[in-house]
Amino acid sequence: MDRIRNARHFASRLQRWLDGISAVIQEPTLRQQLKTIRVGDKQLDLFAHDVSASPPAAPQAPAMAPPLPPVSAPVAISPPPPAPLPSPPRADDAPPLRQLQLGQHLVEYALRRSTRRSIGFMIDDNGLRVTAPKRVTLAEIDNAIRAKQSWIIAKLQERGERKLQRQQRAPIEWRDGAQLPYLGGEITLRLHQAQRHRASFQAETNELHVWVTPSGTELQLKEKVKGWYQQQARSLFEQRLDLYAARLGVRYASLSLSSAGTRWGSCTIERKIRLNWRLIHFSLPLIDYVVAHELAHLLEMNHSARFWATVASIYPDYEGAKLALKKRSQELPVLFG
Repeated sequence: MDRIRNARHFASRLQRWLDGISAVIQEPTLRQQLKTIRVGDKQLDLFAHDVSASPPAAPQAPAMAPPLPPVSAPVAISPPPPAPLPSPPRADDAPPLRQLQLGQHLVEYALRRSTRRSIGFMIDDNGLRVTAPKRVTLAEIDNAIRAKQSWIIAKLQERGERKLQRQQRAPIEWRDGAQLPYLGGEITLRLHQAQRHRASFQAETNELHVWVTPSGTELQLKEKVKGWYQQQARSLFEQRLDLYAARLGVRYASLSLSSAGTRWGSCTIERKIRLNWRLIHFSLPLIDYVVAHELAHLLEMNHSARFWATVASIYPDYEGAKLALKKRSQELPVLFG
């Protein structure tokens, strides 16, 4: 009887165990439960498919990298040819220019003898000019140039580039309504016909009226405008020289106008001052800088620290004016060739 009771008791426990196993088998797996999750009324798929129930994916061939585009040969971009070094003009009756090879550059220069005690160099748009005492030999002059060749080549290249840029700028069209530079701004050219050439400026309208004959040429018109510019320049330069000479406590002997390419002024030991009439194109502060610069040479005939201190005593912002003058001179239109 005990065995029968134990068997019945064991059978009921076995049945409960089997029922539990069946319930576990019928429940979804954890991965199946996590297959989808609802957020509000939307279903968020965490897996694209049930990995546990899907057959293993067939191995795929590795993806082929796209072919590289053909490599083209680099295009060689040649830099623009450097501007030629300027050379001084030579009159028919003048001695030939001297030549000196400085590295890869052949430099031509004009030589002038004087009573000065040392060799001097002057570089402008017309190249290099050398002034030397009569006792100095040609070999000594060439050696002095070689000693400063880095500075000389750099300045000649700078002048050559500047000259080339000016030549490439479009010239002024000499017609009624043309805009001409004057005192840092522009004035309007007004043309009229008359029996003789004359010019008159109207400050109220900022217009330069020029009367030309019916048979007048463009060259005659240019000369009339240039003459008016020079007349205005002399009058203004004299006023500014007198003003700054009084501030510096100096006296100059005379004023003359020059037409140099880009040399704005000079001062001699005879106290004679030359100013480029083209300064009339620039604003008054730039004109005043050149005036102060040349007057300072009456006290210091050099460009030493004492010279610049002298300039600063009557024109403090000389550094800014020097840079502005250089920049503005490169922007001027071509007026008279």
